[in-house]
Formats: sequence, C-alpha cells, structure tokens
Amino acid sequence: MKWLGIGGATTAAGGVAIDQATAGNPYYHGTASDHFDGTTFFNPQGKEPAGFSDLLRWQFGGGRAKWPAQWPSPFAPAKPEPRVDGDRLVVTMVGHATLLIQTAGLNILTDPVWSQRASPFSFAGPRRVNAPGIAFEDLPAIDLILLSHNHYDHLDTVTLQRLQAAHDPQVMTPLGNDTIVRKAVPQMRVSAHDWHDVVEFKSVRIHVEPSHHWSARGTSDRRMALWGGFTVEAPSGKVYVIGDTGFHDGINYRDAAARHDGFRLAILPIGAYAPRWFMQSQHQNPQEAVDGMLLANAAFAAGHHWGTFQLTDESIEEPRDQLHEACDAAGVTRERFRAMQPGEVWEVPNLPTPA
Repeated sequence: MKWLGIGGATTAAGGVAIDQATAGNPYYHGTASDHFDGTTFFNPQGKEPAGFSDLLRWQFGGGRAKWPAQWPSPFAPAKPEPRVDGDRLVVTMVGHATLLIQTAGLNILTDPVWSQRASPFSFAGPRRVNAPGIAFEDLPAIDLILLSHNHYDHLDTVTLQRLQAAHDPQVMTPLGNDTIVRKAVPQMRVSAHDWHDVVEFKSVRIHVEPSHHWSARGTSDRRMALWGGFTVEAPSGKVYVIGDTGFHDGINYRDAAARHDGFRLAILPIGAYAPRWFMQSQHQNPQEAVDGMLLANAAFAAGHHWGTFQLTDESIEEPRDQLHEACDAAGVTRERFRAMQPGEVWEVPNLPTPA
C-alpha cells in the first residue's frame, strides 16, 4: 500500500511490475514499431522507468518535503465563457494536469481529474490540497478531452463518467488507453491513436505527439498502453500539450519544432521531479521545461503538474520558484511562462503578425 497508489509512486516514478507474467497485452494488439515491441511500448533511444529496488531506496530514503494539508489557490474558482471564437485563446487551470483550453469555438479539457485523490482508491492516496479551479457544475459544454496516458493523476475514470453523463465529449488518447476508458465508461466516445497521427475534429486538427514517459495502472500492465502529448492546430495558432515527460535530451521538443514551425502556447509539466536520480528520465524539472519551451519555439508556456497532488519529494512552492529562476536566467519573462494555479485564467496574447 505504501507504493501502490498511496505514496504516489506508481503514478510518479515507475509503476513497479512485481508480476508482469501476463498473457500478452490486455489493452492493445498491433504490429511492432519503433516504439512497440509487440507487447509493450517503449521510448526510442530512451530510458525505462526505475525498478523495484530503486523505488524502495527512494520511498525509505527520506528527504520528502512536508506539504500543507490545504494550500488554497490565490485565484477564485473561474466561471468560463460558454465559447471563445476568432483568434482568441483562453486557458484556465483546474489543477495538476487538468486545464480548459478554449479556442476556435471549442472547449477542450486535458487529463481531467475532479476527484479528491489521484489514486485507484477513494479512501487513500495523494489527496488534492486545493479545490478544482472550475467547479464541475460551472464547466462550459465540453467538446473534446485529450487524455495523455493512464496514470491515476491523469486518467480518472470517476471524472470521465461524470463528463460523459453531463457533456458526452469525444476523448482522444494514445493506443491502448481506450480499452481502459471503455471498460469504465462504456458509453464514452473514445478514439485511440499512435504517435504522429493527425485527426480532424470540427474546427481543429489534433496531432498526437511523442513524449518520454511510461504507463501502468497496476503491477502487471507496465508500458502496455502508450503515452504521449498533443498539438491542437487551430486557426488561432498551435497549442502543444504535454501531460508528463522526461526531457530526453530535448529530442521530442526539437522534433515538434521541426514539424510544426513553432507554437503560440506550450502547456508543459514543471513538477514531480525530485529526487532527480530517480525521476529524471520520466519527469522534467522547471529548468528543463524552460529549455523545452525554447527548443519547441513556443511564444508562451503554461506550467502545470505542480501544487495540487504531492507525488514526489519537492516542496509545494519549489517548482514555481525554480521556474522563475530558470526564466530569469534564460531571459524569458515570467509573463511568457506562467506557473498556473487553480482558477487562473490566461488570455494568451496573439502571435505577432509576420511583416
């Protein structure tokens, strides 16, 4: 129980597979590729998550900062506009990796979690220390959910059930995660996609992007569903959305910049990175997030994955403080890269018009 959900270790670090002698992959069946060996997915030229002995070393090694039981956001819960049109782009932070993206007349949620815990259990596991930045009842009509991977702090079946009943949105997710969603929410409209797939959805195009991460819901399904990010290509500009990633020498950021020629906004994780010896390959730190923003050629960036659920060792304010330091050192104004908090609403500035 210490590491299976309660300490956040399975969601944040490595999802230790004590018994992975399963009969094939329960989520996905397909041909091998440069990131799928026929049974499990992997990061090309990348690193696998740490193993059980390293997990124990981390969990029992001390060094975890104490978070407050409650850490209210300085922003009041937002009440979003019904729709945002034209060249406007509005982003509202709900908490952790959940954001509302409004542009091109669409309302898009990323990795929606309204539950009190990021855990397979309702009675134990990492508990949120602030309320969602949008009350569920105040959500506008949700058109699309971008679901990056299956860790409990990103794929919350209870929230998906509520969203399906209230809004009946389309879900897009990397390969294999659709099986998990359909089992929990049979009525949900969900499609699964491989890296570099492009999907037309109403007024936007969704590109499925690689990230350097991993997946697991328990002890026997490690890396059996794919992980990834997304690019929302809208008339108002491109938005690069990464739920979780290691920096991976900047490979994926450079690739995204080359294929998309820059972004109006990058939504990037900045937390759950300590201790570095254990987390580095799977979770970038704030300095790497700034480096990623610049490599991806993003005009603005929104930092998430901090300040709501304690999954790792760093203190609650450290990601924001280190992001500010990294921005200052790189000559990136703090207004260009915001460490967003629940309830914060950002009308992202327009890109300069080419001369």
